[in-house]
Amino acid sequence: MSLLDQLLQLSALTLVLLIGAAFVAGWVDAVVGGGGLIQLPALLTALPADASTGAVLGTNKVASAAGTAISSWTYVRRIMPVAATAVPLVLCALAGSALGAGLASYLPRPWLSPIVLVALLAVGTYTLLRPAMGLVHEPRHSGRAHILRSGGIGGAVGVYDGVLGPGTGTFFIIAMVALLGYGFLEASVHAKLANLTTNLGALLVFGLQGEVWWILGAVMALANLAGGYLGARLALKLGSKFVRVVFLVVTGALAIRLAIDSVALLT
Repeated sequence: MSLLDQLLQLSALTLVLLIGAAFVAGWVDAVVGGGGLIQLPALLTALPADASTGAVLGTNKVASAAGTAISSWTYVRRIMPVAATAVPLVLCALAGSALGAGLASYLPRPWLSPIVLVALLAVGTYTLLRPAMGLVHEPRHSGRAHILRSGGIGGAVGVYDGVLGPGTGTFFIIAMVALLGYGFLEASVHAKLANLTTNLGALLVFGLQGEVWWILGAVMALANLAGGYLGARLALKLGSKFVRVVFLVVTGALAIRLAIDSVALLT
C-alpha cells in the first residue's frame, strides 16, 4: 500500500480530529508528559482495524518526536540540563526504547489500554498523596549514586516507551521527582530530552520494519509541534506548582478515559 493510499483510507473528519488530538497532546506533553495518552487512543480509533500495532505506535512516534523536539528546545533555552543527570538518562533511555520497540509487535492491541491505566493510576495516586513533592528542587544524590539512578530511570522508562509509549514523559518526571528529589519544572527539562531520545530510538525501529504511516504522522507532527511550543512556554512562565496541578488533572482525566476503554473491551 502506498503512502497516499494509507491517507485516503481516512475521512476528512477523522483527519481533522487526529490533527486536533495531536495539538492537544503536544501541549499536554510539553507541560507534564502523557500527551500520548490523548494521541494514541485517537490513532487506535481512527486507523483501520487491520493496521498493525507497529503501525499505530510508529505513526504516533512521528508526531510525538516533533512536539518533544520543540518543547525540549524551548526548555533548554531557559533551564540548563545537569550533565550528570541528562547523559546517563538519555543514553539508557535510547537503548531501552530500541529494545522495547523490538518487543512491541508481540503485544496485542487490546492490551494497551488496561496496561497503561494501571500504571497511570499508580503514578497519580502516589503524587496526590504527597502534596509537597516536586514543588521544591532539592536533589538528594550526587556522584555515582546519582548517575546510577538516572541511568536506571532512563532504561526502565525507555523500555516502556518502546513497547507502549503513552505517558512516558509523565513517568520520567515522576521518577526523577521521587527518586532524585527534582522539582517538577527541573524534572520536565530532563524528561523532554529523554523522551525525545526514546521517541527517535523507537521510531527508527518501527521505520526499519516498514510499519509507519509517514504522511499522516507528518501532518500530526505539525500540530503536535505547535502544541508543544505553547505548552513549554506556559510551563516555564508559571512554574512547578502549575505543572503539578496540570499533572494531576491530566492523570485523572486520562485514567477515566482509559477505564472506559478497558470496560468497553471487556463487554
